[in-house]
Amino acid sequence: MPIIEVKNLSKSYEYYRQESGLMGAVKSFFARETLYAEAVKGINFSIEEGELVGFLGPNGAGKTTTLKMLSGILYPTSGDARVLGFKPTDRKKEYQRQFALVMGQKNQLVADLPAMESFILNKEIYEVSDNDFKKTLNELVDVLDIGNILDIQTRKLSLGQRMKCELAAALIHSPKVLFLDEPTIGLDVVAQKNIRDFLKRYNKEKKTTIILTSHYMEDIKDLCRRVIIINLGKVIYDGAIDELIKKHAPYKLLKITFDENGIRRDQVEKYGEVLEFSSYRAVIKVARGDAKKVAIALLSSPLPVDDILIDEVDIDDVIRKVFGK
Repeated sequence: MPIIEVKNLSKSYEYYRQESGLMGAVKSFFARETLYAEAVKGINFSIEEGELVGFLGPNGAGKTTTLKMLSGILYPTSGDARVLGFKPTDRKKEYQRQFALVMGQKNQLVADLPAMESFILNKEIYEVSDNDFKKTLNELVDVLDIGNILDIQTRKLSLGQRMKCELAAALIHSPKVLFLDEPTIGLDVVAQKNIRDFLKRYNKEKKTTIILTSHYMEDIKDLCRRVIIINLGKVIYDGAIDELIKKHAPYKLLKITFDENGIRRDQVEKYGEVLEFSSYRAVIKVARGDAKKVAIALLSSPLPVDDILIDEVDIDDVIRKVFGK
């Protein structure tokens, strides 16, 4: 049985249109035009235990709305969602003890208190025993390397340090399901990698089911084997990230470095479509199945090739193509 199961889930918001000016305000007092915005439109998917799934889409696609419905914060307009066998909107205590929601742009830690105080507060909220709390906290402190910042006011922590503490606070009760909404937003490259490394290790060791939204494609490529892409409230792709790349990017990039200057563009063009070129470096696009053959041909050619890197197309470009279609 899937850990998360979503069937025809929809969410609409009601809003009103008002004409400008005083007369418009008076008219709207007696009669106003009601409009509806569909944030999520009948989406379907299921996720098995231990999966780490990327949930992708542009701003306004419905990602955060979906996570809020799965966590019970929002009521769906129609459809059904089940997580761990529970209906999230019932908000049963048994369910709330088994999931966590971390939003990169929302703080759950108390700004004026040290992170440790927030951890203790969560311990009491989730009724975690002293032994379990101590054991889990020690594991998280060790893996996240936050032992030296537990007694510092949260507001004085860097973004990277705060996000580590946000994750620790969310995991104090050892949830079986973790919803992550942009957990690396605003972080520098090093902090992003640290968070990714932690999530990868935690998912592997604890078998926690994770849904991750992110605008950083490095997060998705590094962590997720499966992605669900949502656009304008509808699921437009659900499958392996490798298959996504193969389907929408049926080519690879050959990044060639020359050990001599003076190479002409026309000398390289016969091997593939030239995307970038200088006298000492070139990037060409070739059919996925021909990449190795073309690389061998380049190495045995008269060109002074120093190195060739066969690389995948950036997943940002792949996602843009999917949205375009």
